[in-house]
Amino acid sequence: MGAELFVGADAEKVVVSSYPLRVRSGVVRRERTGSLVEFVCRPPSGRGRDERIVFASRVALPLLVVAAVLSAFGVSWWLAAAGCAGVVAAVWRRQARGAQQAAFAVPRDGESRVLWTVPERAAFYDALDAAQRVRATWPALGAMIDPVLAERSLTRALGEFAEVLERRQELRRLRADLAGVRDADIPVDSPARRAADVQRERAESAWREAGDAAQRILRSVDTAARAGESFIRERQVAATARHAERTLARVTGVGTLAESGPELADRTEAVIAAYRDLAA
Repeated sequence: MGAELFVGADAEKVVVSSYPLRVRSGVVRRERTGSLVEFVCRPPSGRGRDERIVFASRVALPLLVVAAVLSAFGVSWWLAAAGCAGVVAAVWRRQARGAQQAAFAVPRDGESRVLWTVPERAAFYDALDAAQRVRATWPALGAMIDPVLAERSLTRALGEFAEVLERRQELRRLRADLAGVRDADIPVDSPARRAADVQRERAESAWREAGDAAQRILRSVDTAARAGESFIRERQVAATARHAERTLARVTGVGTLAESGPELADRTEAVIAAYRDLAA
């Protein structure tokens, strides 16, 4: 994956790519968060053909008036008419596209990942949610982390996670196919049956390895998010304790020492360790 990650989800799949996604139908909008660009599908407008014709007619009428005025001032009538027709055609095309269900084209390059199965799609969006939590902690962490390096590590982790999930969905299909072979009515000592059993064992091993890899990546992102959030909460509690100390000292005349330094130091080390794991 490249420096940027483009993600889009429609009703049937999730597409993850290093390149901007192509839209097959419907209308989408872009939402950028750091190096992550998410393509969000807009719901269909619900406008039928008759409504689109009425809207295009309302657009065409003032354009015809403008074309007539331009012709009166010496502009070629066919040039003005062609311009009006182009505007109406563009409006019609956009209206027709907006009435369709949004769907992304399947990328043809080898670096893009397409997730079709529901469990893998849900797992990837769990990782996206965790990544958003990680980014939300960066302003409060300040100089503890390098946002550029952290962004690069996070983008790479999401790209690797999509790759592992794509491999896992292929293994999911393969396991289902091999499970059907196991139930087939053929002799136990059949060479074909033995070959299928060997491949099933290999598929199960690859399935477990892919699951472990996916869990490791997701856990590293979630750990970074939890470490940052815990540090922020700890610092907020320490600030509250200091405020309470000053208030009590002013009211009672007796000061107390709120020892939050060691705890914050531990949280700092936890944050740094979490980002080291994410970059590994």
